[in-house]
Amino acid sequence: MTVTVPSYPATATTGIAPDRFKQAFRRYPAGVVVVTADAGHGPVGFTATSLASLSLDPPLVSFGIGTTTSSWPHIECADTAVVNFLGAEQRALATTFATSGIDRFAAPTGWRRLPQGEPVLDGVAGWLRLEIEQTVPAGDHRIVIARVVDSWLDEGRSPLLFHNGTYHTL
Repeated sequence: MTVTVPSYPATATTGIAPDRFKQAFRRYPAGVVVVTADAGHGPVGFTATSLASLSLDPPLVSFGIGTTTSSWPHIECADTAVVNFLGAEQRALATTFATSGIDRFAAPTGWRRLPQGEPVLDGVAGWLRLEIEQTVPAGDHRIVIARVVDSWLDEGRSPLLFHNGTYHTL
């Protein structure tokens, strides 16, 4: 059996332009979540497509957050957070939490607090309650690594996906 390896230019660059980087990842479909937290100054939240499972034992996840976002100073100080899995019909909620300069928790956003105090969104397809273990500098972002300590899932719901700049469903 012969394996063909694609040829690459002899002079590879050490990076690519930001627009090209975004273009490459627009082709990669991702699940959509909203990360919420409250570090003592009121609830904050943001839409993310960077959620990843890291470890089964212990149960760890990661997500990225930009250091220039309004949510970063709150996440940086938070001990806990909630990952809210969005269902296929929750495009408007994803857009709300991706919009800068608004009160994302104002009506019509429905939410409540978990017994431990974290904000969780109403009507989501599931959630994970996290204890933040560390943040890792990564360019203009931070990678947050957190231990999953509780969860709730609404079985049978289809997820919301993001691909090529728009929301999709399965």
